[in-house]
Amino acid sequence: MKKLRIAQIGIGHNHGAAKMLACRKFPEIYDVVGFAESDEAWVKRRGNDDAYKGLIRYSEQEILSMSDLDAILVETDVWNLDKTAKKCLDHGFHVHMDKPAGEDLGEYSNLLSVAKEKGLVVQLGYMYRQNPAVKKALEIINNGALGDIISIDAVMNTDHPTEYRKWLENFKGGTMYIFGCHLIDVIFSVMGKPKKVTPYLKKTGFDGNSSFDNDLAVLEYPFGFSTVKTSSVEVNGYGRRQIVINGTKGTIEIKPIERPTRMYLSLREKCQSAYLDCREEIIVRDLCGEERYDEMMLDFAAFIRGEKENPYTYEYELELQKLVLAASGVKFDPDKEI
Repeated sequence: MKKLRIAQIGIGHNHGAAKMLACRKFPEIYDVVGFAESDEAWVKRRGNDDAYKGLIRYSEQEILSMSDLDAILVETDVWNLDKTAKKCLDHGFHVHMDKPAGEDLGEYSNLLSVAKEKGLVVQLGYMYRQNPAVKKALEIINNGALGDIISIDAVMNTDHPTEYRKWLENFKGGTMYIFGCHLIDVIFSVMGKPKKVTPYLKKTGFDGNSSFDNDLAVLEYPFGFSTVKTSSVEVNGYGRRQIVINGTKGTIEIKPIERPTRMYLSLREKCQSAYLDCREEIIVRDLCGEERYDEMMLDFAAFIRGEKENPYTYEYELELQKLVLAASGVKFDPDKEI
């Protein structure tokens, strides 16, 4: 089967190098032609990373003008993702676009409309969609073992350096926008659209930073509330990243979510007392950092070739972004559609 010719525009996104490395791991699938980055500061900082060694650096326009190209990885600074992805779609290329989509919902809706009209793949870089524990949890839920889902409580904390928390000042929702989007994606995929989203965004002010670095969002559902907690100021926050799914018949706990991945299942029928820990560990594959995006990039190729249908539709992605913006305290037109 013909290889997919792929290029990358932008190396400023924190996940960009890992996506490129994932594509280069599968030379039988991807023919990587090169990358573009207009910001010399990023080229100086990341241009010599292993991900880009041996690759030709092009201008953005040179990549967009390639007639034999199939797809583009959009890995720019977050605030340039939407407009760059739109250019790629306008030129007829399938797009893997990192997350989160932009704060301008109209701009994002427009690019999804173009993709839908042209029949082009738009894959978002939500890494927990391929997380083995999250996938196993969805399987258990779909089999009915948890009963009706009452609530999901999710945490994605880290202990970030001052420089990173300063960078978060670029976004109205701070940590909720950058990290909470992953967790909201999981909640939305399980529970659907909430009745109401209420953001609680706080600035610790540590080291003189003014970013929202300690945030909470509450999503209201018929049975109760689901929560998303994000922080950049928690010691060992990475070790406490977790997703807890509470159903009428049982509970799933994923903690930590990655490196290592630990998953536990508690079923009411197996719990002899409400006052004893009756968790049973579910063994799932523990992805190391180098494998984090392998399945994502394999899925991207399968979507393009028509071997697999993207379960995350254009409509899903737009509704998800509305929830992310609501949780981040960003005002938008809720009636915007594609």
